[in-house]
Amino acid sequence: MSMADTRPADLLGGRPALVIGGGRMGLAIAQILAAGGAAVSVVETSAATRETARERLLQIFRLQGQPEERADLVTLVSDISEAPPGVAIAIEAAPENVELKQSIFRRLEEVCPADAILATNTSVIPVARVGAGVKNRARVVGTHFWNPPYVVRLVEVVKAEFTADETVDRTMALMAAVGQQPVRVNKDIPGFIGNRLQHALKREAIALVQAGVCDAETVDTVVKASFGSRLGIMGPLEQSDLVGLNLTLAIHEVILPDLDTSKAPQKLLVDLVAAGHTGANVGQGFRNWTAETRAELQTRLDRALGGKKSVKP
Repeated sequence: MSMADTRPADLLGGRPALVIGGGRMGLAIAQILAAGGAAVSVVETSAATRETARERLLQIFRLQGQPEERADLVTLVSDISEAPPGVAIAIEAAPENVELKQSIFRRLEEVCPADAILATNTSVIPVARVGAGVKNRARVVGTHFWNPPYVVRLVEVVKAEFTADETVDRTMALMAAVGQQPVRVNKDIPGFIGNRLQHALKREAIALVQAGVCDAETVDTVVKASFGSRLGIMGPLEQSDLVGLNLTLAIHEVILPDLDTSKAPQKLLVDLVAAGHTGANVGQGFRNWTAETRAELQTRLDRALGGKKSVKP
């Protein structure tokens, strides 16, 4: 059997998976594993969140056109101590708080078998910091999923200095088997690859608005209507090779000295948060929002990202 034909349940050896966190990301990761036939336990401390989990899970299966009975493979529990025996992989999807994540990993090491992969879905925190308190750190790895992971398929598989190559290889194979697109990150740096690129763009975008070059709406329009429309087809280094590196070099000689190099969040962002203007959920952030404009953006996003992709049964 080739790796392309390998089922997720086969890679787990028929053993269950464990996901820590039943929120938007954690439940979606569990859904991906269950869609591939793996039994998954989800640890969620909030009773209210656990109560809504089943319907949220079914909504994802319906959206993806996948068998709804696979939702029966997902079990909600309230504490890590309720994890099933023989867990093959545990994926932590808790909030971005390093102390919280470290405490979770210490408990995972206590309840999971010695050969279980311990993975963190952190977006920016180095894996080495998350796994600092684990005794056998060779099995600790980063698995940065993107939201929502059942349509944004990339997973950054991050190798910390102490992570065994076998751990990375097993994780990459499992991510591919559940229909994701894993990429290997060889250095455990803050933000990994995707978020470093994304937030480098955001830093310059905020700087342009703060300097009065344009307003936030114009920044978004320029990105969406120019290079943003081709990024899904051609990456930045492909584009550089296509137009010629001599042109890229000439452009960099002019523009790089003038780009924002702030080492801390810009004043505009800090002031907005301090004023309680935290974005669409409160009606004001860089832009003003109504319930209608927020719903329109969500609909647009769902339509753009709503392509279905099946995984092996």
